[in-house]
Amino acid sequence: MSTRTMGRRVLLFICFLSLGSALGQVSYSIPEEMAKGSLVGNIAQDLGLDLKRLKSGKARIYTGDSAEYIELNKDRGVLLIKERIDREALCGLTTPCALHLQITLENPMEFYSVTIEIIDVNDNAPMFSTKETKIEISELSPTGSKFILETAEDDDVGINGVQSYLLHPADNFVLKTQDMPDGSKIVQLILQMPLDREKQEHISLLLTAVDGGDPQMSGTMPIVITVEDANDNAPVCFLPVYKTSIAENSPKGMILTTVKASDADHGENGKVEYYITKSSGGTTNLFEIDRNEGVLKLSGSIDYEKNKHYQIDVQARDPGRHSDTCKVIVDIIDVNDNQPVINIMSKPSALSEDSKAGTLVTMLNAQDSDSGDNGKVQCAVNDNIPFSLKSTANNFFSLVTDGDLDRERVSKFNVSVTCADEGAPSLSSSVTLSLQISDVNDNAPVFEKSSYVAFVQENNTPGLSIFTVRAEDADCNQNARVSYILEDSSVNGVPVSSLVSVSADSGVIHALRSFDYEQIKYFQFRVKAQDGASPPLSSNVSVKIIIQDQNDNAPQVLYPVQSGGSVVAEIVPRSADVGYLVTKVVAVDVDSGQNAWLSYKLQKATDRALFEVGLQNGEIRTVRQVTDKDAVKQRLTVVVEDNGQPSRSATVNVNVVLADSFPEVLSEFTDFTHDKEYNDNLTFYLVLALAVVSFLFIVSIIAILSVKCYRWRRERMFYKSGANLPVIPYYPPLYADVGGTGTLQHVYNYDACRTTDSRKSDLKYVRPCIESIISLDTSGTQTLTHAHREKLATERSDKQQKPPSADWRFTQNQRPGPSGAAATPEVAMGTGPWPNPPTEAEQLQALMAAANEVSEATNTLTPGTMGLSTRYSPQFTLQHVPDYRQNVYIPGSTATLTPNPQQPQQALPPPQASAAQPEPPKAAQTPASKKKSTKKDKK
Repeated sequence: MSTRTMGRRVLLFICFLSLGSALGQVSYSIPEEMAKGSLVGNIAQDLGLDLKRLKSGKARIYTGDSAEYIELNKDRGVLLIKERIDREALCGLTTPCALHLQITLENPMEFYSVTIEIIDVNDNAPMFSTKETKIEISELSPTGSKFILETAEDDDVGINGVQSYLLHPADNFVLKTQDMPDGSKIVQLILQMPLDREKQEHISLLLTAVDGGDPQMSGTMPIVITVEDANDNAPVCFLPVYKTSIAENSPKGMILTTVKASDADHGENGKVEYYITKSSGGTTNLFEIDRNEGVLKLSGSIDYEKNKHYQIDVQARDPGRHSDTCKVIVDIIDVNDNQPVINIMSKPSALSEDSKAGTLVTMLNAQDSDSGDNGKVQCAVNDNIPFSLKSTANNFFSLVTDGDLDRERVSKFNVSVTCADEGAPSLSSSVTLSLQISDVNDNAPVFEKSSYVAFVQENNTPGLSIFTVRAEDADCNQNARVSYILEDSSVNGVPVSSLVSVSADSGVIHALRSFDYEQIKYFQFRVKAQDGASPPLSSNVSVKIIIQDQNDNAPQVLYPVQSGGSVVAEIVPRSADVGYLVTKVVAVDVDSGQNAWLSYKLQKATDRALFEVGLQNGEIRTVRQVTDKDAVKQRLTVVVEDNGQPSRSATVNVNVVLADSFPEVLSEFTDFTHDKEYNDNLTFYLVLALAVVSFLFIVSIIAILSVKCYRWRRERMFYKSGANLPVIPYYPPLYADVGGTGTLQHVYNYDACRTTDSRKSDLKYVRPCIESIISLDTSGTQTLTHAHREKLATERSDKQQKPPSADWRFTQNQRPGPSGAAATPEVAMGTGPWPNPPTEAEQLQALMAAANEVSEATNTLTPGTMGLSTRYSPQFTLQHVPDYRQNVYIPGSTATLTPNPQQPQQALPPPQASAAQPEPPKAAQTPASKKKSTKKDKK
């Protein structure tokens, strides 16, 4: 393949794979034999391409391996004839004939297919392959005789091909044309008038083939007819019967005789040919005759035993089919060429091994198809077998036993019988009789071993196959079919049939239950093997099953005893030295071997650096000296692990008390019980706590959603009511609005701070002082008198504690307002000195600043807007106004009041004076604070 052709193929492959390629197809039809440079078509116009695109894209034609008949003119955008196109050379008889080419463009790559159909032109005349046809016709040929003529060939196709044939002259013959299914034609020359050689010996004809093109073209072929002479004389044989003889098995080609005949005609009509027409043996392929000379030869194998003589009919025939017949008789001479044939009269199926000597086995007959001495036969059997052959009349022989038979030693005898004739040379043949010796049950089953020992792991699954016992019986068939039976016996008073079973057919021993090594180490039983004869023979064997131990028992701790009702603790004096023996963990494992090897490890300990456990003996000893910093109560968890695979283990808790006296020990016993109960119920408490927290979370979500919905509906309701709401009066900080319509919507609670030693103390709640609350009637129109207010202020000032030093300064977190709501690390909440409380004037001044916002409002207050005017957006709620009531300091107290909108409003009680050190008052507990206190008490 040239480099140019390879490049074109690569270009075509790239055209197919290019993502930017465009596919198109254009078809043209042109006649063949157009001159070079003839226009095929305007490809640029037909494909819608610009001439600039053809030049910039380097347009070119790809035709593959075929010749280039078309070229592309890029300047004009047309396809031109590059080489003269001969349709017959290009496509032959194939129709339609087309050229397939591709036009490729680059940048971007484009691909177009162009198909040019080549139209046939009548440029070829019909032609005959032979220049002259000669036909020989006998003068006796009947009218209507047909002779096939050669047809003409035209390279053109369709209407331009051969359409008809003409014959000239048409005196004695006419033409007949027959169309075939494949489109071809058969031209026949038919004899119309009888021929006479004496009048006209040669006839000349002209056959013309005409096509259907325009202009019409034709081709001719001369035909010469030769009239042959008639044969009017038949051949005559010299002898009517010829006789000869030949020995059988003679070689092929041997001449038997020669047959002669004569014909009175001259020339070809007087020429005689010889043919074998019939043979008495039924096979004409045994003999052959020379057609011209009449020599009869042997062409096959002849056998005296099949045919002793043959009669052959030979026909002498001239070319005119005139003939004469003579007969040839061939006698066959016998030769000793056949071996004796041995026939078994009755073939025995089997011979019993307990047959007595002289038992007739079978009868044989030996035949030889030869004659005379060649057909006399003598027979004998091979040596070293317990059989003999006795002769009877007419070539019959009897085969009888001549000794004892044993199937187990020889189960089959091949008796070879040889028979030979008395010919010269002598021929013989032999036959082999396969005598199968039938079995007699004279052998008992024999086990492979005298005794069996098998091993099985304990804790086996019932039905497990332990092993297989196998016995062999030298007999065969039913006599050798061994069945296995478990003999009755007992193991420790238990029938062995409840422990194992034996498969009667395979001898597989199965375990019927799970064995326990700790209960039974091994057991023995006997298995009997019995054949299937009647009566049967049997034998038995001893089987011993040894149970192998598994690590199925965990170690058991004997000491220290683990009891649920009491607590056992080991006392270690604080003056104990290093290596002091605290106690010894004693454990046993009922398994055996390495499964019972125990090791001791310290799993958990209050102080791992204080104790150690002996790996082999389980002794717990001190590692270092006991110090005063060591906890009195020590809990050790010791793991006892065996050496099995997989290993099993047990744990034991050892309580150790570091004390020098017994009373110290008693004080710690209750804590041991508490810790044990705590560990036992830890899982239960964790699950219960998780369930409670989940339930409270769901309830809280539902409650929050409900409150949100309720508040939204109220805000919408109050917002729509507008100016119909009453004006909420303003109250000073010391007043309480019990009607629920004032601006004081928060409840004040105590934030209690407690010490770490107060886990067992009770939380005391201070009952509110009724006298410190000023109640209003439900109408909300009464106010506190000036005298009553001064009296209340005097009582409060008398009960206040002495204020702290004037050098104390406020921090940012202790100032009133939102900035002082949280504590800072500088001063903890509820501890340390407290600042001077704000005066009543300061409190009123702060609240009046918020009241000024109310006085500027043109509409009444709503619960969501703090009574602000409509020029404030509805979103301007309570969170936009500073709340000066978040941290309020109680004069003479270390507690701080914080708002809690979830509890009812109540005034704070006055501080209680006591002779002891004043204790900060405790705030009323919410459910959350109660839960925290409960958790602290538990810890």
